[in-house]
Order: sequence, then C-alpha cells, then structure tokens
Amino acid sequence: MRKFFWGVLVGLIATVLGLVIIVLAVVRLAAHKQPTIAANSALVLALEGNVPEANAVDIPIPFIQSQANPAVHDLWSSLREAARDHRIKAIVLQPKRLLIGWGKLEEIHEELLDFKKSGKPVYAFLQGAGSKEYYLASVADKIYMSPDDMLDVKGLRLEAMYFKNTLDKLGITVQVDHIGRYKDAGDILTKTNMSPETREVLNQVLDQLYGDFCFTAAAGRHKTPDQMRALVDQGPFLANDAKSNGLVDQLGYEDEVYSDLKKKVGVQNLNKTNIKSYYRAVPERGDRIAVLVGQGDIISGQPDGAFANNQVIASAAFAKVIRQVRDDKSIKGVILRVDSPGGDSVASDEILHELKLLSARKPLVISMSDVAASGGYFISVTGDPILAYPNTITGSIGVLYGKPTIRDLYGKLGISEETLMRGKFADIDSISSPLTDAEQAKLHQSIEVTYKSFVAKVAAARKKNYDQIDALAQGRVWMGTQARQNGLVDQLGGLDSAVSLVRQKARLSGTGETDLIVYPPKRSLFEVLTSSSNQDVQEAIVERKIRQTLPGLPSRALLQGGLLRILPYQLSIQ
Repeated sequence: MRKFFWGVLVGLIATVLGLVIIVLAVVRLAAHKQPTIAANSALVLALEGNVPEANAVDIPIPFIQSQANPAVHDLWSSLREAARDHRIKAIVLQPKRLLIGWGKLEEIHEELLDFKKSGKPVYAFLQGAGSKEYYLASVADKIYMSPDDMLDVKGLRLEAMYFKNTLDKLGITVQVDHIGRYKDAGDILTKTNMSPETREVLNQVLDQLYGDFCFTAAAGRHKTPDQMRALVDQGPFLANDAKSNGLVDQLGYEDEVYSDLKKKVGVQNLNKTNIKSYYRAVPERGDRIAVLVGQGDIISGQPDGAFANNQVIASAAFAKVIRQVRDDKSIKGVILRVDSPGGDSVASDEILHELKLLSARKPLVISMSDVAASGGYFISVTGDPILAYPNTITGSIGVLYGKPTIRDLYGKLGISEETLMRGKFADIDSISSPLTDAEQAKLHQSIEVTYKSFVAKVAAARKKNYDQIDALAQGRVWMGTQARQNGLVDQLGGLDSAVSLVRQKARLSGTGETDLIVYPPKRSLFEVLTSSSNQDVQEAIVERKIRQTLPGLPSRALLQGGLLRILPYQLSIQ
C-alpha cells in the first residue's frame, strides 16, 4: 500500500512538472513570435482606462497580451511606423472610459495629427464618450457615434476630497507643518474644504484645461473657441443634437464606419489591426535612446513588493536603473520621462544626485508627462533642458511635514499605552502622541532648511537667483504653459520634441531613426511571481480597486509622513 501511495504521488509530481515545462515552453515561443500584420489594414486605437508611461510586466500569453494598453512610448513608435507602413491604410480611433491625464491626452492627440500628415485618414467611433474621449476624437477627419448614444460633453469638473471629519470619527489627528503659502497637501487630512490659496490655484488649473479643450476641439471641428464654449454649455448631447450642432459627422454603427472607410481608402476588404498587437510588431531600428521612466510617488529604498515597481519611484531601485543606463555604451542619449507628484524629500535628493551623474556621462533631456510636481519637479532640475505639455501640472516647490496621531483611536478601542523615553525628542515620530511645541519647533527648522535647499538647487539649475525662484515657489502649482512663461521649463512639447532635442545634444542626424529603449525594462511574469508573496498580489489588487473608486485618496508618501516634497492635491478632473 505504501509503495502504491508513493508511486501515485511521484506520478502526480512528474505530471505537474511536465505540464509546467510544456506551458513555459509555449509561453516562451509566444513571447518571441511577432504578430502578422495583414495588407489593407485599419489600425484600431481601442484605448480604454489608463495608458501608462511604461508597462512593468511582460505577460507573453496572446489573449492577455492583447488586452493590455500600449505604453506612451509604444504609441509614439507605432504611429510613426504606421504613417509609412504601406499595409496600414487608416486609423480608427475608439476611446472609452479614459483614465489618463491631460498631458498624455495632448501627447496622443499630437501623435495623431502627425500621422495625418501621411495623407492617411483618421476616423473616430464614439461610444459613451465624455470630454477626454471627445478631445482625442476631435483630431479625426470624420466622427461617428451610435444613433441612440449620448455625447457626455458638458464642461470640466474638478473634485477634491477632504478626510478630516472621517479621521475625527476614527479618533485620528494629523499635524502638518509646511513652508510655502500654497504648500497645502496636508489640508485633505486637516481641513474640511478648500483654502483660498487652493481655490485660487485650482481655478487656474481648470481655466487652463477648459481653455485648451475648447481651443483643441474647436480647431478639429472647424469652429471658433467661443462657439465651442457656447456649445459645451448646452451639453450633454443626444446623438441627433450632437450631429445637428456639428460635434459629430455621422450617426451609425461600427460596421458602417468600416464600410465608409473602405470607400475612402479605395479597397474592397479592410482588415482590422489592433494597436495592442501592432506595437509589438514595430521593428527595432535606429539610434538607441533610453526613456528612463519615473512614474508614481517617490519613496525611499526599495518598493514594497514586486507589483509596486511600476507604481512608485523607489530611490534605491531607481538609482540602480540610472546607473544601468549610464553604463550602457549602446545608449546614445537619455530622455527622463517624469510622471510623479513627488514624495519623500531625502529620496528625491538621492535620485537627483544619480541623475546629475548620468547627465555628466550622456546627453539628457527631461520630458514631463501629466504631473511633474514638487519632488517630481525636483528630480527634473539636473540643469538639462526641461519640456512640458501646456497641461502638465508642475512646480509646487515647497516642503511639508506630516505626522498622524492615533491616541484617541486607541481610547475608542480601549487600548492603553505607556511610553518610556531617553532623550528629549525620542517620541517625535511616535503615532501615539501629538507633537509638543518644542518638537514642532524642531521639525520646523528641518523643513526650513529643506525648503531653502530646494529653492537653491532649482535656482542653480534654472540659472536664476534665489529670490526669483522663491517668488515662484511657495508650494504653488503651475500648469506647463505658465511654467514656461516663468522659466521653470524650457519649452512646450512632448516626446517628438524631446527626441529631437536629445538627438541634437548627442550630435546625431536630425533625420535619423530612433529606437526608444525603456528603463526600467519589463520584467517577465515569472520574475514578478517569484519575487512576490500572495500578500503582495492581494494588496496590489485591493489598493488599485480602492484608488479607482476613490481617486482623491492621499498618496502613499503623504500617509507615510516625514519630510515631503509632494503635490498639494489629489485631483479628479472630469
């Protein structure tokens, strides 16, 4: 009986191992197989949800791979390739439920405009479209929408969440000190509504975004910005109203879009090629330019679990990647792509130090995405050229310190605690007791020194004096257009401009090919799973769902406390 049992067990183990080997072999083959692009194809941009700066995990399973959105640099490479690819006859744009910021919207919009220079048409098919989807669709030669659909274009709304009343009910208090009139990141934890300074800046943000929306949509629909503003005030629109007001061209269904497009490009059969497959077929050629992606909150040390690698800029891990780029002799130049609200003060300084060493070795250009504020701006001031979109959220040069206290929560739960100390300030970071006056004074000295260092480093990099930058600092958020006017960035533009500039700095041909190499590189699914615990996976899934439901939640860095260079707000602009 015992021999029979062990025989069955060994047989099961051998079978499982065999299946695992077969699956891994199939996956490996799938990973190296290039998608086949049919002749007479329409490139379908069915973008939904987020478009990341970089995809962290490579899952070489065709079905799963085909569901993942391409990253920003993938879109850039794909649309440039599609413009000259004789197999691609047109683009069909189908944006849905976009969760990206307005900087990335500008990037994709400009890439589509560049594609149209090839003479190939761009059609858009809208389903349940809002302002972001319509912003992209306005680039199209022809816009379709379903006859019974609604065009939810009615202006922009900004929502800022405040958690003080909730924390009061829980018995949690947060003490925040800051340098800079506008450095009010702690307000979401300590107040119940906007301060006058917050309201001033957020109205400025809305004015910029709304003005750009009306200007861009009007240009695409051959209207004036004032005409577009008047139309938006009448929204949202039923399908017939959208057509009669010239916001869309045709009411119809998806098959009718392709029937129309076949006549436009003069072919009998038009194949569909999804962008999620096409970008994997784009050939690698040209000069190797690194795109060093920093996205997410800036934290100290290593990320908490492998699934967090693409959500934070962890100083130790990011420094290692910077050194990898610096030592790679095949890399001709570097674009630092920043999409970060900032975070830990010391971590930001460590990253900036490594970036300056990189800048001394290779041509470097900074390209700001949706957000490059506070610590995100700090790591950008290497002294190299900085580019931003008109709608990039940047600036916020300031410092704050936050400390939560849960003593009252302990009381509600019936928990008592005693503390023994040696040293006057031994409990300065204890969450069991609030800061004393002496501790507050001690910490205020620290943030004053950190703020002055921040301003001084920006002044040196931007070739201005301390007082000039101090007047622009104070924690104030600027949009890209204003940052350019104030000398905080050098020019307005996206990846095209960044590539052109870094090629110029590297003394490469202005007409040469560019192969964008993304760092950190994608990790295999095997690497992620073997370096992650079940808890890592569960926490990553839960946090993602919570933040999708409550986009105004405080950032990780703010919840960790300490000296921070971080954007004052978590914004949801719809």
